Amino acid sequence: MAEKLNKDVVYRSAKHKDKDYFINDGGGLYLLVKSNGTKLWHFIFTFEGKRKRLSLGIYPDTALEAARRKSEEARAQIASRIDPSVIRDEIKKAKQLGKQNQERVKGGLPILDSFADVTHKWLDSIAHLTSQTTHTKKTSRIERLAFPVLGDKPIKEIKSSDVLATLKPLIQINKLETAHRLHAEISSIFAYAIVHNYTEYDPAQPVAKQI
Repeated sequence: MAEKLNKDVVYRSAKHKDKDYFINDGGGLYLLVKSNGTKLWHFIFTFEGKRKRLSLGIYPDTALEAARRKSEEARAQIASRIDPSVIRDEIKKAKQLGKQNQERVKGGLPILDSFADVTHKWLDSIAHLTSQTTHTKKTSRIERLAFPVLGDKPIKEIKSSDVLATLKPLIQINKLETAHRLHAEISSIFAYAIVHNYTEYDPAQPVAKQI
């Protein structure tokens, strides 16, 4: 437990000055009192030789005990060799992506980096290689037969079992030619995804022997 140097009254009664200044609460936790009177909690730490600062909220909206809990969580992450500022950035990006995807779904667009999203990018990249009729048939086949299982899944999380589940209904009714064609297309989508850094492997590859 980091040393708690002050009681809440110290922070509550802190007055602004001509220049910003810090009040040390111990264990890397500080209250920054700005010259305009705003009070901000900061956790100051060193990670891999670099001095860093993590914002923990505005005082008094973020109370002293809440700031102390946040600083303790950050210290625990550092003890586990995890940079708390990186974790903060990842959480922020995840929230932004979630909000962006909600807007995309409302607009009838696929979720970013999902199988459907990458598939449409792949289809756009090969549109010039075939006739419009062939391209339309290919698009329709993938959307009808693959999207119900794979469409909304993040492409990097798709497993071979998911690909097999997509093809199994075709195999069971003996539409093997369609199953082979769809399997080849799914594998091509993953080849595109690998090249463009959406994922690292093709889960369709082990499924080939199951058709």
